[in-house]
Amino acid sequence: MTAHAAGDPQTAETPAYPVGLRLSGRRTVVIGGGQVAQRRLPALIAAGADITLISPSATPSVEAMAEACEIVWERRRYQDGDLADTWYALVASSDATANTAASAEAERTRTWCVRSDDAEAATAWTPATGRSDGVTVAILTGHDPRRSAAVRDAVVEGLRDGSLAAPHRRPRADGEAPRVHLVGGGPGDPDLITVRGRRLLAEADVVIADRLGPRDLLDELPPHVEVIDAAKIPYGRFMAQEAINQALVDHAKQGRTVVRLKGGDPFVFGRGMEEAQALAAEGIACTVVPGISSTISVPGAAGIPVTHRGVAHEFTVVSGHVAPDDPRSLVDWAALARLRGTLVLLMAVERIGAIAEALVAHGRAPETPVAIIQEGTMATQRRVDATLADVGATAKAENVRPPAVIVVGDVVSIGVPTV
Repeated sequence: MTAHAAGDPQTAETPAYPVGLRLSGRRTVVIGGGQVAQRRLPALIAAGADITLISPSATPSVEAMAEACEIVWERRRYQDGDLADTWYALVASSDATANTAASAEAERTRTWCVRSDDAEAATAWTPATGRSDGVTVAILTGHDPRRSAAVRDAVVEGLRDGSLAAPHRRPRADGEAPRVHLVGGGPGDPDLITVRGRRLLAEADVVIADRLGPRDLLDELPPHVEVIDAAKIPYGRFMAQEAINQALVDHAKQGRTVVRLKGGDPFVFGRGMEEAQALAAEGIACTVVPGISSTISVPGAAGIPVTHRGVAHEFTVVSGHVAPDDPRSLVDWAALARLRGTLVLLMAVERIGAIAEALVAHGRAPETPVAIIQEGTMATQRRVDATLADVGATAKAENVRPPAVIVVGDVVSIGVPTV
């Protein structure tokens, strides 16, 4: 061990001192709204940090966090003094000059600061982290982030299966055909992705991720994994489906292992078949990993069974992305109104008033109970109850925002609270 005099700068041989920061309610500043921020922000949000993002621009997923009031976004460049009264700073902009200035301010104010572009200039390093059953594993191995990620993966997988054995990561053989995996990530809670989906995610070179997928899992990816933001923000910014298809093809042809991480199930309003067809047209095979659909998991998380003996013998899933009177609609709303079972509506927040009016006009009772579950399975989940007669007004009064699953039927009234 080499001794250092007081005041000597850190050296590459000096180990970092591990510590868990308790950031709940404490000011945290993130400079830069790009891919690094997109990967790191969910963990900071989960820690309860009071987050201010300083950046003139942001990825669609980061913008969605601001719109959901999970962070405060100041749309400008860094200025000296921005780190006043800050406990923790993440400097991750594309402006090297601003990064250096922010790092210098952090040094003056004794603020723990992570630099995404220059680890040596930082006063803190972000470990490779993973979570299992309430346990957070954080690994630091100096300047070898891939080794950190590998050790983290081994410990987390061992915690999950009880063996503590390192997971097997199969290398690509020479001449092996490209691999693309369409992975259903489930309704949002990272614990609800399938075991196979999580394993394939750990093997990825490229991850093309939806906003509604389990975003917390992106923070567990090794630094070398390229994350492509395919967010589709309702009535806002989005990556066109054609561009997503082309990205899948291009990266696969480069010999990279590609995971298309989608919310819910790839084939339930997920355009998974369109992506599979685009790959097939280029001679690229893909595997489909089914996911837990929000159509059943979100109502279940809110204590609502979509079927129940003596109450509902069927449930019907309908997309509400177009209004009942829209000529593009493929839904027979009159037939749906005659059904006695459960109706589950996706992408229907904006048009729930018109949908409810159509169902009542075609014979469904106005007093039929309705439940809106916003951000189901997440820590921010909330449930709003109404009837077909007033659900449109109630949704507006309660400021319901997507993503939300809407359940119509008598099963709403028999649900029980869940924990």
